[in-house]
Amino acid sequence: MEQNTHWSENIIIADADYIDSVAFNLIVNFERMIGRQIPPADLARWIDCIALDGGIREGENEVQVVLIHDKGHKAFENFAPANYADELNGKAFKDHLGEFSITVLEVEDIVSKTQFINDVVGAAAIQENVKRMMIIPDGEDGITYQQLRGALGHVDDDGKRITMFAMQPMPGGNFRQEILGFSLLNALGISADELK
Repeated sequence: MEQNTHWSENIIIADADYIDSVAFNLIVNFERMIGRQIPPADLARWIDCIALDGGIREGENEVQVVLIHDKGHKAFENFAPANYADELNGKAFKDHLGEFSITVLEVEDIVSKTQFINDVVGAAAIQENVKRMMIIPDGEDGITYQQLRGALGHVDDDGKRITMFAMQPMPGGNFRQEILGFSLLNALGISADELK
């Protein structure tokens, strides 16, 4: 992201390919378990859940959502809306938590996705006006998680609230942790009652 980028006070940075694959796995497993077809995850609902887990409360908040995907991937397969260029990039929605503006970034061949995500997280972390960061890397790729953990070690945690999301508890760092699966189950419309 360029130096003159406007940074919101709240920022969500997500590996779009990873959350899409986790949503797919949840759909396949839970359709069998609860015996009904599960529609694609509601992206706005998922973003709201991530925002709430990251400490955002009802109000006129400004939230920047950065979705990072591999080159050649044009859309989510398990979320709606899905198309990166036509339906998501440069779009925004507003609800009881505030206004969410979405930016979609494609990883070019000159850098790995791990490095690209690290660069975006690093750029956001040094912005004084960024107060809250919610990061969803590929937690199953130990290298990405370890590099982010190292990069966030120097961030002033008094001035920023950083929350890292993964499917299971991970080795700690200079950030809070939340379980990614809860927000995805909510976005997929799977209720706690169905899981009993």
